[in-house]
Amino acid sequence: MRRIRQFFRAEHGTTSVEYAVMLASILLVLIAGVSLFGNAQSGSWFHIDSELQAHGIN
Repeated sequence: MRRIRQFFRAEHGTTSVEYAVMLASILLVLIAGVSLFGNAQSGSWFHIDSELQAHGIN
């Protein structure tokens, strides 16, 4: 029982947990940004392709 109390009172592991949470948050924002940018670029290329096909350029 004493070891369990010591484990929950220890603060040396909290810093690494905080850094892990910050890293996960940053990665989530980066992945979302890249995904949105990729979708926007994909739409642009499909629009250009359809315009070229409409003018008979393939």
